[in-house]
Amino acid sequence: MSAVLPIERAKAAADVRPERVGVLLVNLGTPDTADTRGVRVYLKEFLSDPRVIEDQGLRWKLVLNGIILRVRPARKARDYLKIWNTERDESPLKTITRAQSEKLAAAISDHDHVVVDWAMRYGNPSIASGIDALTAQGCDRLLVVPLYPQYSAATSATVCDEVFRVLGQMRAQPTLRVTPPYYDDPDYIEALEVSINTHLSSLPFQPEIIVASFHGMPQKYVDKGDPYQMQCIATTDALRKRMGLDASKLILTFQSRFGFDEWLKPYTDKTMEKLAKEGVRRVAVVTPGFSADCLETLEEIAQENAEIFKHNGGEQFAFIPCLNDSDPGMDVIRRLVLRELQGWI
Repeated sequence: MSAVLPIERAKAAADVRPERVGVLLVNLGTPDTADTRGVRVYLKEFLSDPRVIEDQGLRWKLVLNGIILRVRPARKARDYLKIWNTERDESPLKTITRAQSEKLAAAISDHDHVVVDWAMRYGNPSIASGIDALTAQGCDRLLVVPLYPQYSAATSATVCDEVFRVLGQMRAQPTLRVTPPYYDDPDYIEALEVSINTHLSSLPFQPEIIVASFHGMPQKYVDKGDPYQMQCIATTDALRKRMGLDASKLILTFQSRFGFDEWLKPYTDKTMEKLAKEGVRRVAVVTPGFSADCLETLEEIAQENAEIFKHNGGEQFAFIPCLNDSDPGMDVIRRLVLRELQGWI
């Protein structure tokens, strides 16, 4: 008798448990607060990831804990305050990623057994909490969507690392799929063109050059086989072709470097200085490696690099927002998700 009851209870639980599909959008991450402490907690998690800083040896730990986490948080907190969503007391990246999740859920609401949620690789809401929330709602299949058009080990792969870590602690794991990078997807390239042209048409000037600025990466990571640089080039080439621009009118650069290693070139800030000194007076910058605006776009590009350009003789600078939760941007995410859900819905 005692051996039968647990089996019967398990059968009953299986009968009432809905079979649902979870979709988890994942972006990089953000501090919980725009102060020194919040930034320090975020940076420690971010820079302790061996996918981000591959050499996590004693020397790096001394530099990280003895110098970086003592000096950098206060400065970065000031930068976050420049762009902080004070109404919701959160970073724009969190606001936008939430909106992307909500709009995706609405766009695929005809599939009533699909549940959409969102998470951050570093900070909150965590990937673990997102997976817990989806499985608690009966999702026995999970599609993870790293919100990076181009793949790199420091972004897409570390999302998978954390998902695998969480699943490794679960007895009843959901079946897993992960969306691929979409760096040359025609829908993505078309959305970029529409977004760029829409914003250019609203400007009081015509830029002489459009700069496509991607997040940087140490050159040695690419030398070891990371495909990121190749995919950034492919995105830029596809966008040039779509817009009918040659390489002199739409140029590729890399931003956000730190430390003393050589990073992917050309550098965005050095390019801004060079263009202005060469007599270019009007530029526009687009950031096709980011699916949502964040510190690196709203502060580093729209403010810091605009200042560099103008300080060196440039006159008019335009920042073109990321696709964010715009209609073209959401169409890219919706089509990507529906394609990867085939067979599940």
